[in-house]
Order: sequence, then C-alpha cells, then structure tokens
Amino acid sequence: MIRVTNLIKNANRTRILRGVSFDLAPQTVLGIIGASGSGKTTLLRCLNGLERIDEGEIECGDVHLDAKLSKHEYARRVVELRRKVGTVFQHLYLFPHLTVLGNIIEAPVHVLRVPREKAQREAFELLDSVGLKDKAPRYPESLSGGEQQRVAIARALAMHPALLMFDEPTSALDPKRSAGLRSLLRGTVDRGHTMVVVSHSIGFLEGLADQLLYMEGGEVVECGPANQILNSPQDPRTKDFVEQAK
Repeated sequence: MIRVTNLIKNANRTRILRGVSFDLAPQTVLGIIGASGSGKTTLLRCLNGLERIDEGEIECGDVHLDAKLSKHEYARRVVELRRKVGTVFQHLYLFPHLTVLGNIIEAPVHVLRVPREKAQREAFELLDSVGLKDKAPRYPESLSGGEQQRVAIARALAMHPALLMFDEPTSALDPKRSAGLRSLLRGTVDRGHTMVVVSHSIGFLEGLADQLLYMEGGEVVECGPANQILNSPQDPRTKDFVEQAK
C-alpha cells in the first residue's frame, strides 16, 4: 500500500504542493495528469526521496517518511525507500560510459550486493522481456530514444521495486512505440508491480491506469477510477482539462 497524507512542499517561499493526499493499492497503476507547473514531477521527486517534504507523510510498505523526522533519520529512511521505489525520469540518465548490460547490473551489484553472475542473468531476462537482449553490449548513444527508454525500464526493474514511477514516459516515442510501452507496463503490473505514471497523454493512460489523479496548482482536484475521470469527471476543472487533452 502507498499512502500520501497532506503532502506539502515549498521552494523559494513558493508552495509547490498543497496538501496532496491519496492511497494506492498494490498492483495497480495511478496516472497523474495536469498542466505543466501543476506539481506532478515535484510529487514524484518527493515520493522517491529526492525532495524532502515540508509537511505531511509518505508510506510505502513498511517505510514511513514524516516531515517531522530529524535530518539524519529522514535520510536513513530515504535509503530504505529507494530500495522499494524505481523511477524512470523524462531524461533517462543512462550512464554513457557503461554498456546496456552494465547500466542494468550497476545498482543490483553495488547497492543490493547481488553477485555479478546472478545480476547478469537477471539483466538478460529483463532485456529479453523488453525486446533488447541483442543490445546488451551496446552503449546508450548507439540506441534510439525508444530503445533507451526500454533500457531505463529494465534498469529500474532490476532493483525489484515495489513501486515503479514514470515521468512523461512517452516523450521520446512515436504512437506505435507508445502503444508497445503501454502493453509492456501493463504486463509488468500483472506480474506484481505498482506504478505511478505522470503523463500529458490521456490516450497513453487509457487502458493503462486504474486510477487517475488530476492536479492543478499543486492541489489534487479530483482522484478516482480512470473510466470515471475520463468519461464523467465531477469537477468542472477536470472536465475542461480532459476535454482539451483528448
């Protein structure tokens, strides 16, 4: 279970997140929608510990972040959190000096202390699942944007995260690749993962997200089942955004 309660984040005296709260059940997908500047990416950065929250709480399994914690204890719990959360940002941040295989095994070997041979076996299995097993010896710069995207997903999955998060995963993909990515992610959820996906693409989230959360001005305007949010939103602000985004 993922639970976010009254999350507040400030930056340069500006309130970026204003009391964000939601629950996410295991093995489900939450799609987060909203205009640029609504706080979506900041929310992701709080969920994986890259940003410290100013008020509120985050629960991810047995890891509990609370704004009232000391700096030392908060940092200690963030280390635990990152063992449970994998993130694929819009800018993929693959290591350019490592091969595809090297990118995938880096964290399991050095963070989880997985034996290298075991990490390599799992990496080849993951690459096979995303259709890139033959690209293992290549370097990121030789891959297309879509191929780099799939490597980043495999790298995140190699840490066996309870929660997998994506920031605009279709930004580098054409419609055909976007459909393929949606199918890949849905299959990953069916194998036991929970996901949070930030996307401007309503079409991409249809058929992927179980729940949708619409943000505006750092606040949650509406959250509920994806079909309900897309077809009969209760708040006029949600309705306007969905109609414009379709």
